[in-house]
Amino acid sequence: MNIREWLLLAGLLLLATSLLGGWMRKTPLTPFALYAATGIVVGPWVAEVASIDLVKGAWLIERITEVALVVSLFVGGLRLRVVWHGASWRAALRLGVPAMLLTIAGSAVAAHYLLGATWPIALLLGAAIAPTDPVLASLVSVDDAGDDDELRVSLSGEAGINDGATLPLLLLALLLHAGNMDTHAWGWWLLRDVVWAIPAGAAIGFGLAQVIGLLATRLKVLSRDTGPNDLLALSLVALSYAAAQYLHASVFIAAFAAGMGLRHAEWRIVSRHPNPEVEESSIHPPAELLVNPHKREPDEAAKPAASIGLVVSDALTFGDPFERLIAAALLVLLGIAFASYFSVEGLVLAALLFFVIRPAAVLISTVACGLSMPRRIILGWLGVRGIGSLYYLAYATNHGLSAEESASLARWIVTLVVASVALHGMSTQPIMTWRAARIAARSKSTPQ
Repeated sequence: MNIREWLLLAGLLLLATSLLGGWMRKTPLTPFALYAATGIVVGPWVAEVASIDLVKGAWLIERITEVALVVSLFVGGLRLRVVWHGASWRAALRLGVPAMLLTIAGSAVAAHYLLGATWPIALLLGAAIAPTDPVLASLVSVDDAGDDDELRVSLSGEAGINDGATLPLLLLALLLHAGNMDTHAWGWWLLRDVVWAIPAGAAIGFGLAQVIGLLATRLKVLSRDTGPNDLLALSLVALSYAAAQYLHASVFIAAFAAGMGLRHAEWRIVSRHPNPEVEESSIHPPAELLVNPHKREPDEAAKPAASIGLVVSDALTFGDPFERLIAAALLVLLGIAFASYFSVEGLVLAALLFFVIRPAAVLISTVACGLSMPRRIILGWLGVRGIGSLYYLAYATNHGLSAEESASLARWIVTLVVASVALHGMSTQPIMTWRAARIAARSKSTPQ
């Protein structure tokens, strides 16, 4: 396919999902499934007009998927306007750390004994497929900063935590694969990639966001600046990424923390300078909900709450479409690759992960967490795999795997991700609709 044909395909896909989005949200079909199906149609199985080699193109795929994850994690952190000590955050931490570690262990055991993978490759595969995806989980993540649904908050928090938390185990697998794990290497890995990288990433992202958010608000109030702030958000993402890279901290944790830090800056500002239209007894709504980004008045911008509202609104406006565009492109490429990398072993692994390993890991990790059994079961099912797994595949390919090992991993991971897009995508809307009806029925039966 030439560039004109690609542009035509992109235009038709984006037009279809834009015009039919309202109907699609009422059915099990999702835009992500449509993108992947389009890739399958134009790929070697049907039209035979496009193909892709994930091993040879690993460098480019690593860069694109990394950008998609960083932007998505930043936007996801920015949407989370909830207290950090609530039940939803406790559940998110349990899902993002112990449940993820159990998922990695279970997947590695399955890969070793069922697929014949060596232990380093099995561990690498487990680390690649364990994290839930922040890009493709839009149907179950928080919709906006006013969304405090505990199930959505837990899943959004998990997606923000586990992409950064799983990278040290991927690096460990690569070190084991290279045979470089003596006592010194073990200690250095633990100190640099775990003890330092994760908290340093959180401190870098959160600290930069606090400084930039508060400074930007102060300067814009003084100058009554009503200009767009999308470049400010882009600068925060870029600075967090660059600082984390330079200091060998987790770039994914830094991006997620940057979004949360900017949200925390908004919370601090509105608590000190609340919008006069908000009743004193009520919780101040997100600042971006009280401004009109299409009608920016200098007098309005002189108010700190309005100024930070414009900053946050523009940050979300920058991140949302960028995230969706990259996700659409990557899923079309994933569908094209599916014909070349489909494997029955990948389907077996997907079935074990979706129906046994992930649900069991979640049930074990959420014991005595104060969650009802139906919610724990839903959390165990709604673990979408996607762009993150492709990133880890490309990263491993570029850091020491042979072409044969990378091709084997690609067959398992691509098959599993496509299965996740199909199964989780088709089941998410019915599950969330059933849950909403159940909550509504319970609220009606509760005496007021």
